[in-house]
Amino acid sequence: MSRPSHKPPKRKNRLRTIVKLLFGVTIIVLLAGGVLLLYLYNTGLPVADTDRNSRILDNQDRVMATFSTSGRSYEPVTLDQISSTLVEATLSVEDRKFYDHSGFDIKGMGRAVLVNLEKMDRSQGASTLTQQLARNLYLSHAKTWSRKIMEALYTVQLEMKYSKTEIFQMYLNEIYYGHGAYGIEAASRMYFGKSSSDLTLAESAMLAGIPKGPTYYSPYNHMDNALTRQKIVLSTMVKTGYITKQEANTAAREKLVFLPQGGQKTIVTAPYFRDYVRQLVINELGVTEEQLDHGGLNIYTTLDGHAQQVAEEVVAKEMDPDSELETALISLDPRTGYIKAMVGGTNYQNNQYNHTLATTRQPGSAFKPIMYLSALSSLQMNPLSIFKSEPTLFHYDNNRKTYQPSNFGDKYLGEIDMQQAIAASDNIYAVNTIMTLGSEKVVETARKMGIESPLQAVPSLALGTSPISPLEMASAFGVISNAGLLKPPVAVLKITDSTGEIIYEAEPIQGEQVVDAAAAYVLTHLMESVFEAGGTGNRVSSIMKRPVAGKTGTTNTDAWLVGFTPELATAVWVGYDKGRNIENADGRRAAPIFAQYTERALENVPPKIFPIPAGVVSVYINPESGRLATADCPNKTLEVFIQGTEPTEYCTLHGSGEPEQAPLKVETQDESWWSNLKRWWME
Repeated sequence: MSRPSHKPPKRKNRLRTIVKLLFGVTIIVLLAGGVLLLYLYNTGLPVADTDRNSRILDNQDRVMATFSTSGRSYEPVTLDQISSTLVEATLSVEDRKFYDHSGFDIKGMGRAVLVNLEKMDRSQGASTLTQQLARNLYLSHAKTWSRKIMEALYTVQLEMKYSKTEIFQMYLNEIYYGHGAYGIEAASRMYFGKSSSDLTLAESAMLAGIPKGPTYYSPYNHMDNALTRQKIVLSTMVKTGYITKQEANTAAREKLVFLPQGGQKTIVTAPYFRDYVRQLVINELGVTEEQLDHGGLNIYTTLDGHAQQVAEEVVAKEMDPDSELETALISLDPRTGYIKAMVGGTNYQNNQYNHTLATTRQPGSAFKPIMYLSALSSLQMNPLSIFKSEPTLFHYDNNRKTYQPSNFGDKYLGEIDMQQAIAASDNIYAVNTIMTLGSEKVVETARKMGIESPLQAVPSLALGTSPISPLEMASAFGVISNAGLLKPPVAVLKITDSTGEIIYEAEPIQGEQVVDAAAAYVLTHLMESVFEAGGTGNRVSSIMKRPVAGKTGTTNTDAWLVGFTPELATAVWVGYDKGRNIENADGRRAAPIFAQYTERALENVPPKIFPIPAGVVSVYINPESGRLATADCPNKTLEVFIQGTEPTEYCTLHGSGEPEQAPLKVETQDESWWSNLKRWWME
């Protein structure tokens, strides 16, 4: 009889095998998962549609505009620039556990699966904000398994590579709110005409409900649906503890005021500057349209966000957006040539023509400082040069032609000097000046100062009859502010491609000394009188709290104020496009725009005097005689001159004409090494 076998039961062997298999599979899955996560972490995300569009950045590297052929309006804002009620409403209705999960709401997904199994469809979803962002940035909205798998992978990558704040910020800037509005800022302005930072609780709840169905929940298409959805959002905010029941009820009763559909005005920062940069990079910097629209370029510009905002606000305040009256404001830093602000018209929606580049507008008397600079730098005239302001018939071209200008209002001042002529904008004095110099010399000076527009070498050039663009005028006045040193206008500093590689970088501009620094300073001193008593800009002098020089200009069709401080040179023009004459009230708009812009743009910059260069002397003058003042002269004024052109004779109108002491004569900025050493030591 054989002994019985003691082999383990087959059942026990199978269980052990299954455990081993499960353990092996688990290890393989964990390894595969680890490898996948490592791969996803080291692999870049695909280029999103929005990332393919090139961006313009201001001088603080903040995105101010995006190029897009699709017409989508991108207005990126940071999370702290969005109303907290909108942030809370969005979190409540879209993803309550956003800050707690790692991209997926497992409990919510399980709940959605049960509901879908019960209904035998896939109507119920549980997408987190990160999943929605992944879908919006990189995928279609097709309900396929392949799309869901890719969405999950991109979700993991987003959570790996960005913080929760960055993801939420991208979401709010990307999500679609209907009617062509992408991003909360565009939506807020389209529906309510205000920034997303100013949204009320009721408005926030309304907007937060739209992305679930931008057509179905649009207040323009289905107001009842939109209001129902708003109440759902408010209810979720109560459940999540963001607001009280009473606050929800109050918000639900609030009557919302929407902008008329189709009448919304999309607010785009610096639209004229954006168009200017587009043409600049394509025509001059070697960038193709394809690169600009789909290459994901970053274009770093000189634009000052604060100055641009001020410029747009001042123009909006002083100009009627529904009027045909147009304006232009262009402002640059004369020390660098960097364009700081550009407003090319009254209303970009109505007229996209950039008037700062218009070469068809006559500068009028605003051109006179360029001529006077020519007179001073050639030493043919000085601030005390006298001409008689009276009706005069001028002969030129070998006496074959005549020219008879007149003063505004037929007001003539008799014998006046250059300062009086500049302050009062006397035309007779100006034409006498150009007749003394020769118009060709004035054209030559204008060319040196960067004016490329055609200039007619005729006596009327003194009165600004040759058209010049506002950009050229601002740049030329920048030369005066910058002690005669020309720094051509610069808008683009650097361009990088989608990988961050630099494909263009502006070379440092040394500048060119085109006119004598002493002459530029003397003219600056004379131009400050425009904003003093008796000057044509005196009516805005109360606004100006810092040293400023400038010149007004008026023709039948154009009104100007071009001026500068040490930090900004700005040209403001007002007029009509269709050759229509301006009214007196129209012509008076340029000066307030200039004054308000200059003060507000520099509100955080301490006032500075214009630096006095070498070769300038200051002496006390008796204004009646134009000679050096003595102790007996009852009135004295301190005037500046290019060294060697100051008066040498003493006034004889009062007393003996003998000086009590040597006249005050200040020779500025001795640049010897010894004087520099002494200045350094005293500091």
